[in-house]
Amino acid sequence: METTTPQFDAAKYKNTTRDQWQSAAEAWYRWSDTLHQWLGPATEKMLEMAGITTGQRVLDVAAGAGEQSITAAKRVGSSGYVLATDISSNILEYAQKMAEQAEVKNIETKVMDGENLTVHDENFDAVISRVGLIYFPDQQKALKEMLRVLKPGGKVAAIVYSTPDKNKFFSVPVSIIRTRAKLPPPLSGQPGPFSLGAEGVIEKAFLQAGFKNVQAERINSPLRLSSAAECVRFEKESFGALHQMLSGLPDAEKESVWEEIEMELKQFESERGFEGPCEMIVAVGEKI
Repeated sequence: METTTPQFDAAKYKNTTRDQWQSAAEAWYRWSDTLHQWLGPATEKMLEMAGITTGQRVLDVAAGAGEQSITAAKRVGSSGYVLATDISSNILEYAQKMAEQAEVKNIETKVMDGENLTVHDENFDAVISRVGLIYFPDQQKALKEMLRVLKPGGKVAAIVYSTPDKNKFFSVPVSIIRTRAKLPPPLSGQPGPFSLGAEGVIEKAFLQAGFKNVQAERINSPLRLSSAAECVRFEKESFGALHQMLSGLPDAEKESVWEEIEMELKQFESERGFEGPCEMIVAVGEKI
């Protein structure tokens, strides 16, 4: 009797991802200060490598609650423009709220699928994406769309996680959940947090999509919080992917899993608090 190899369902995955971010939007906004402290250095490197400067038009793909969109908007100034896009309408409402609170007026938000950008060709000087590209079912399609909307001479820059061993604040919970929920290995073609992290993988992806002058830099980005318990609270409230992995377990067992995660993450506590290992890769490519 033949056995059929399970196939990755990209459409189902995308719908689930949208639902996750619709639910996690408020928490992602609420943790924006933590996100800024954690991802600030990598974000500054991304904007620098993208060559973002006064007067430019910038597209932010998978913008989330827009903290990095606001940073970009301040760089381009009142003569520039930032379009923050995401698959989740809820999270973009918080991006707009953050922009209003920061009194930044050169940002617009629009619900948009990063694999099907509904903007004209050659319309932006730069495209950025912070920890978003890793979750696209068709990463090549997303990169080619970014290339399409970029003006000649413009650059695309993206931040992704490197490898699990360098990101134990995240890979430890993923490993525990996978074991406790008896989840099979990821299906072929399935995106995920570490899908572009191995040596040379993101550079190859950019080159395959048609970018030139591709470069990548690794940025040490430790997640600093008061305790392992606070890290668990951050991930429990904000990381939709972990909830998707836990969805098949009864509620009582879910709590037990979070307790196990907290115990394992305590290895990163000291008298200075919690410092979760994290390494980001910032990659850039140019349209010639």
